[in-house]
Amino acid sequence: MSLSRREFLQALATAAAGGFALVGDEDARGEAAAAAQYDVPRFGNVSLLHFTDTHAQLLPVYFREPSANIGVGEGANRPPHLVGEALLRAFGVRAGTREAHAFASLDFERAARRYGRMGGFAHLATLVARLRASRPGALLLDGGDSWQGSAVSLWTQGRDMIAAQKRLGVDVMTGHWEFTYGAARVREAVTKEIAPIAFLAQNVETADFGDPVFEPWTMREVNGVPVAIVGQAFPYVPIAHPRRFVEQWSFGIQEARLQKHVDAARAKGAQAVVLLSHNGMDVDLKLAARVTGIDVILGGHTHDAVPAPVAVGNARGTTLVTNAGSNGKFLAVLDLDVRGGKVADARYRLLPVFASLLSADREMAALIERTRAPWRERLAAPLAVTEGLLYRRGNFNGSTDQLIVDALLEAKDAEIAFSPGFRWGTALLPGETITMERLLDQTAITYPQVTLSEMTGETLKSVLEDICDNLFNPDPYYQQGGDMVRVGGMTYTCRPTAAMGSRIVDMRLRGKPIEPGRRYKVAGWAPVGEASGEEPVWDLVARWLRAKKRIAPPVLNRPRLEGVAGNRGLAS
Repeated sequence: MSLSRREFLQALATAAAGGFALVGDEDARGEAAAAAQYDVPRFGNVSLLHFTDTHAQLLPVYFREPSANIGVGEGANRPPHLVGEALLRAFGVRAGTREAHAFASLDFERAARRYGRMGGFAHLATLVARLRASRPGALLLDGGDSWQGSAVSLWTQGRDMIAAQKRLGVDVMTGHWEFTYGAARVREAVTKEIAPIAFLAQNVETADFGDPVFEPWTMREVNGVPVAIVGQAFPYVPIAHPRRFVEQWSFGIQEARLQKHVDAARAKGAQAVVLLSHNGMDVDLKLAARVTGIDVILGGHTHDAVPAPVAVGNARGTTLVTNAGSNGKFLAVLDLDVRGGKVADARYRLLPVFASLLSADREMAALIERTRAPWRERLAAPLAVTEGLLYRRGNFNGSTDQLIVDALLEAKDAEIAFSPGFRWGTALLPGETITMERLLDQTAITYPQVTLSEMTGETLKSVLEDICDNLFNPDPYYQQGGDMVRVGGMTYTCRPTAAMGSRIVDMRLRGKPIEPGRRYKVAGWAPVGEASGEEPVWDLVARWLRAKKRIAPPVLNRPRLEGVAGNRGLAS
């Protein structure tokens, strides 16, 4: 791509003038509101639609964006590490609007009650059809994490989501959590179930001979223009999840191999090259500066809802880097003007999917109903009523994970409890019933076992330092994209900008310093090592919730933070 920085900024200004976040009477209803939100002027001759990280949410949901997404090093105070008012100001989104609710956590409960749930595949299908009607030949790309994150997807091993993807008209996908069903299940799905969807992953190979496991890229013709799409699966699957799921496969970022594939696509006539990535946005920003010949990276994994692309210069031009949020909340529209054998200009919109503005596609709604029917009673089983807002997303403890660690502490009679820093999981508003379905929205994984062990104070610090480095290492290639482990029982101070080994200090239990040589009783779940044989975490938490009946707003056990004053990834 040959856009100069000035030209790119002018393109963004044109996109904003075309309607992004600057339109709409907030009292408008029905077709007028939908038109203002979703009538995106067509541009250029190649259109790509992109969503990512739906985490198997077929129905509309509440999902709160983070109030803590701290960036360090070069990532500080720039996208995607902007939250709240800082994010709205950076992208010209007016506070108090429908769009502000989609992109930021400000006044979440009030705004959620006003604007309703978001996403849902029946509503997404309506939007996809609307956009494709004005963009002949548009391709629909799924960035992965589609087959995991709900009860039904767990019980069907992703078959519910594959059916929905095919009905939606997905053309290409890549993966991450899909691999936690195991290599045999992924092979079965890719070879026997997902056609005509292409599953691409240039960075997955056999561990013995280095043979490719999946197709690395595909060439598609869009209105006569040859467009290459390269797939990039999550690079750290064997580290972030139990190795046994993919023990015969190797992953990694694989820059050199990616460059070869991009060059091969160009040599075969590609006039536009797109990377469908599950790296995470910080990784993609670094990669875009090092791998040349990619016009656009359509990114996922880190669940960052970034309203406009970031332009990254490299030795051969400019690459636009995007990230399209999660949970079906957003659909990205990328329009390219390809002339003279290359991308001359681009327009990008990240559209929030408001269920209240989009009618449900009847065929998709019927498919979802049939899929859920066998499980309906089990899904709807009531466990308790929440009196406070329950949500997960953010660098440190959210109220949902606080509930989980509180349950672990009490049920296992532990001194300290850990819950993984997953970024998926829906939200519940005060007064809503916590059903089995909503609990499994937070816990539906293939290694859900509860653990109980003894750790020395020295080991506790080592574990926290390791996880903290994964989140706050200034080199994005050493980040895996989750959030900090959620901690119950123990308090600590976190210094995100400090060096490895110095970020976790002042660890205390009931006010007393953690002793390096003393052993502590620690409960947790989702062991990455061998399964302990304990019960699934959802059974433990379900019993705890039934006994409580009503859940008061959890008191969040967040760490004290040092060294991040003024960081725009932290809401005041």
